[in-house]
Amino acid sequence: MLQTRIPPPIYALVAGFGMWLLDAYLPLWVGLSSPWNRLGLVVILIAGLADLWSLGLFFRARTTPNPMQPQRSSSLVTEGLYRYTRNPMYVGMLLMLFGWGIYLGSLSPLLVLPLFVWVINHQQIFPEEAVLSEKFGDRYQRYRQSVPRWLW
Repeated sequence: MLQTRIPPPIYALVAGFGMWLLDAYLPLWVGLSSPWNRLGLVVILIAGLADLWSLGLFFRARTTPNPMQPQRSSSLVTEGLYRYTRNPMYVGMLLMLFGWGIYLGSLSPLLVLPLFVWVINHQQIFPEEAVLSEKFGDRYQRYRQSVPRWLW
Protein backbone atom coordinates (compact mmCIF):
# COMPACT_ATOMS: atom_id res chain seq x y z
CA MET A 1 0.00 0.00 0.00
CA LEU A 2 1.29 3.45 -0.85
CA GLN A 3 2.13 5.93 1.88
CA THR A 4 0.36 8.78 0.11
CA ARG A 5 -3.22 9.53 -0.75
CA ILE A 6 -2.45 12.52 -2.95
CA PRO A 7 -2.38 11.89 -6.71
CA PRO A 8 0.88 13.05 -8.34
CA PRO A 9 -0.81 15.62 -10.63
CA ILE A 10 -1.98 17.42 -7.47
CA TYR A 11 1.65 17.81 -6.41
CA ALA A 12 2.39 19.27 -9.85
CA LEU A 13 -0.52 21.72 -9.58
CA VAL A 14 0.59 22.83 -6.12
CA ALA A 15 4.17 23.24 -7.39
CA GLY A 16 2.87 25.26 -10.36
CA PHE A 17 0.91 27.52 -8.03
CA GLY A 18 3.97 27.95 -5.81
CA MET A 19 5.98 28.86 -8.88
CA TRP A 20 3.43 31.51 -9.80
CA LEU A 21 3.53 32.92 -6.26
CA LEU A 22 7.34 33.12 -6.35
CA ASP A 23 7.24 34.86 -9.70
CA ALA A 24 4.55 37.30 -8.58
CA TYR A 25 5.95 38.17 -5.15
CA LEU A 26 9.65 37.29 -5.22
CA PRO A 27 10.88 37.47 -8.80
CA LEU A 28 14.60 36.90 -9.09
CA TRP A 29 16.32 38.00 -12.27
CA VAL A 30 13.53 38.48 -14.77
CA GLY A 31 15.27 37.14 -17.85
CA LEU A 32 12.63 36.14 -20.35
CA SER A 33 9.97 38.49 -21.53
CA SER A 34 7.44 38.25 -24.32
CA PRO A 35 7.62 36.76 -26.90
CA TRP A 36 10.56 34.57 -25.77
CA ASN A 37 8.81 33.34 -22.66
CA ARG A 38 6.27 31.62 -24.92
CA LEU A 39 8.89 28.96 -25.59
CA GLY A 40 7.72 27.62 -22.23
CA LEU A 41 4.36 26.81 -23.81
CA VAL A 42 6.14 24.68 -26.42
CA VAL A 43 7.92 22.78 -23.64
CA ILE A 44 4.59 22.27 -21.85
CA LEU A 45 2.96 20.98 -25.04
CA ILE A 46 5.76 18.52 -25.81
CA ALA A 47 5.80 17.26 -22.21
CA GLY A 48 2.03 16.86 -22.24
CA LEU A 49 2.18 14.82 -25.45
CA ALA A 50 4.90 12.62 -23.93
CA ASP A 51 2.69 12.06 -20.88
CA LEU A 52 -0.28 11.11 -23.05
CA TRP A 53 1.86 8.72 -25.09
CA SER A 54 3.16 7.10 -21.90
CA LEU A 55 -0.37 6.81 -20.51
CA GLY A 56 -1.51 5.20 -23.76
CA LEU A 57 1.13 2.50 -23.36
CA PHE A 58 -0.53 1.45 -20.09
CA PHE A 59 -3.89 1.13 -21.82
CA ARG A 60 -2.30 -0.82 -24.68
CA ALA A 61 -0.74 -3.22 -22.15
CA ARG A 62 -4.14 -3.48 -20.42
CA THR A 63 -2.73 -2.57 -17.03
CA THR A 64 -3.64 0.15 -14.58
CA PRO A 65 -2.13 3.59 -15.07
CA ASN A 66 -3.27 4.60 -11.58
CA PRO A 67 -0.14 5.58 -9.63
CA MET A 68 -2.10 5.29 -6.39
CA GLN A 69 -2.69 1.55 -6.95
CA PRO A 70 0.44 -0.05 -8.43
CA GLN A 71 -0.54 -3.32 -6.75
CA ARG A 72 -3.23 -3.64 -9.44
CA SER A 73 -0.59 -3.68 -12.19
CA SER A 74 -0.89 -6.75 -14.36
CA SER A 75 2.26 -6.16 -16.42
CA LEU A 76 5.36 -4.00 -16.61
CA VAL A 77 5.43 -1.34 -19.30
CA THR A 78 9.00 -1.09 -20.61
CA GLU A 79 8.59 0.22 -24.13
CA GLY A 80 8.33 3.71 -25.60
CA LEU A 81 9.67 6.35 -23.24
CA TYR A 82 9.88 3.68 -20.53
CA ARG A 83 13.08 2.50 -22.25
CA TYR A 84 14.77 5.75 -21.17
CA THR A 85 13.18 6.48 -17.79
CA ARG A 86 11.11 4.36 -15.42
CA ASN A 87 8.89 7.39 -14.79
CA PRO A 88 8.20 9.25 -18.03
CA MET A 89 4.94 10.68 -16.71
CA TYR A 90 6.72 12.22 -13.72
CA VAL A 91 9.48 13.47 -16.02
CA GLY A 92 6.69 14.95 -18.16
CA MET A 93 5.23 16.72 -15.13
CA LEU A 94 8.67 18.07 -14.27
CA LEU A 95 9.14 19.32 -17.83
CA MET A 96 5.69 20.94 -17.78
CA LEU A 97 6.71 22.76 -14.61
CA PHE A 98 9.99 23.77 -16.26
CA GLY A 99 8.01 25.11 -19.23
CA TRP A 100 5.75 26.98 -16.82
CA GLY A 101 8.83 28.49 -15.20
CA ILE A 102 10.11 29.61 -18.61
CA TYR A 103 6.72 31.12 -19.39
CA LEU A 104 6.66 33.00 -16.08
CA GLY A 105 10.01 34.46 -17.05
CA SER A 106 11.93 34.84 -13.79
CA LEU A 107 14.44 32.57 -12.10
CA SER A 108 12.65 32.16 -8.76
CA PRO A 109 9.93 29.74 -9.99
CA LEU A 110 12.61 27.29 -11.10
CA LEU A 111 13.69 26.92 -7.46
CA VAL A 112 10.56 24.79 -6.93
CA LEU A 113 11.70 22.08 -9.36
CA PRO A 114 14.18 20.28 -7.06
CA LEU A 115 11.53 20.30 -4.32
CA PHE A 116 9.02 18.73 -6.73
CA VAL A 117 11.52 15.96 -7.60
CA TRP A 118 12.19 15.31 -3.91
CA VAL A 119 8.48 15.14 -3.03
CA ILE A 120 7.60 12.85 -5.96
CA ASN A 121 10.54 10.58 -5.14
CA HIS A 122 9.60 10.23 -1.47
CA GLN A 123 5.83 10.34 -1.65
CA GLN A 124 5.27 8.37 -4.83
CA ILE A 125 8.19 6.74 -6.60
CA PHE A 126 9.89 4.99 -3.67
CA PRO A 127 6.61 3.42 -2.45
CA GLU A 128 5.67 2.47 -6.05
CA GLU A 129 9.04 0.80 -6.54
CA ALA A 130 8.58 -1.26 -3.37
CA VAL A 131 5.20 -2.53 -4.58
CA LEU A 132 6.47 -3.28 -8.10
CA SER A 133 9.55 -5.06 -6.71
CA GLU A 134 7.36 -7.31 -4.63
CA LYS A 135 4.89 -7.92 -7.45
CA PHE A 136 7.29 -8.48 -10.38
CA GLY A 137 10.44 -9.63 -8.57
CA ASP A 138 13.56 -10.24 -10.66
CA ARG A 139 12.03 -8.85 -13.85
CA TYR A 140 11.46 -5.49 -12.19
CA GLN A 141 14.91 -5.55 -10.57
CA ARG A 142 16.55 -6.06 -13.98
CA TYR A 143 14.47 -3.20 -15.37
CA ARG A 144 15.50 -0.96 -12.44
CA GLN A 145 19.15 -1.74 -13.07
CA SER A 146 18.98 -0.97 -16.79
CA VAL A 147 16.73 2.13 -16.87
CA PRO A 148 17.18 5.25 -14.68
CA ARG A 149 14.47 6.49 -12.33
CA TRP A 150 14.40 9.93 -13.96
CA LEU A 151 16.69 10.67 -16.88
CA TRP A 152 19.85 10.74 -14.78
